[in-house]
Amino acid sequence: MIRQSFAWWSFAMAPDTDPKALLAGAARAGAKGVEMLPDDLWPVAQDLGLSVVTLSGHPLEIGFNDPARHATLRDEVRGRIDDAAAGGCEAVIVFSGSRIGDGADAPAIAACVEGLGPVVAHAKAAGVRLLLELLNSKVDHPGHQCDRTAFGAEIVRQVGDASLRLLYDGYHMQLMEGDLSRTLAAHLDLIGHVHTAGAPGRHDLDDRQEINWRAIAGLLARKGYSRWVGHEFVPRGEPVAALAQAIALINAGAEAGVQSV
Repeated sequence: MIRQSFAWWSFAMAPDTDPKALLAGAARAGAKGVEMLPDDLWPVAQDLGLSVVTLSGHPLEIGFNDPARHATLRDEVRGRIDDAAAGGCEAVIVFSGSRIGDGADAPAIAACVEGLGPVVAHAKAAGVRLLLELLNSKVDHPGHQCDRTAFGAEIVRQVGDASLRLLYDGYHMQLMEGDLSRTLAAHLDLIGHVHTAGAPGRHDLDDRQEINWRAIAGLLARKGYSRWVGHEFVPRGEPVAALAQAIALINAGAEAGVQSV
C-alpha cells in the first residue's frame, strides 16, 4: 500500500485541538506519517509510530528565484535541514517564491538552480531530501512562480541530484493545469512527494470535488510509486473521520491499480 501522511496545519485548525488526541487518532485511522508538525510534537508522533515526513524550510513568498535572497535563504534552509536530520524528519520543503521584476521564467529557473545547488548538497550530506513545491497562483498564492509542473521539473532536471524532487500537489495543479494523470505519469521520476485535497475548495476527497483521487492512487501504484501521499485538505467535519475516509480511498485505489497490472 502507498504510505500516507497528513498535514498538521490543515487537520489541526480548530482552536480546541488536542494535539496528542489528534495524532493518536490519525495513527489509528491508518496514517503512517505527519507533515509540517511543530518541532516540539515530533517525539509524540514518533512514539505513536508516525514518521515525521516534512517541514517547511522557509516562508513561501520569498524564494530561490531571487538571487538577492540566496545567502539568507541558504542559511535558513540549512538550519532546517540540520533540524530535520537531528529529529528524524525526512524532507524539507522549499519554494521558488513570488515573481520578481518582469516575472520571466528563464532567469527565475536559473536563479533557483544556482541558489538551490549548495542547499541540495547540504541536504544530501545530512541524509535529508528537499522538495520543491508546486503551488497555484490562481486562488491561494497570487504571483507565485513555481505554479506549473514544467517550471518545477526544469529546476529539478538542471540541479540533477536525487536529493531534490518535486512536491506535486494535485489540488494546486488541478487549478492551474488539470490533466493530472498524464502529468504525473510523465514526471514521476522527478516527483518525490504527492499532496491531496479536493478541488475546488481544498476539502475532503469526496464526490463534491472534481479530482478522481481513487484513479490517481491506482496510477501511482501501477507505476511503482513508493514515496508518500500526504493529505493536505481542510476537513469539513471531524478531522480523524475525514482522514480515515481519505486513507481508505487511496488504499482502495492503490489495490485496484496493483491488481490491474
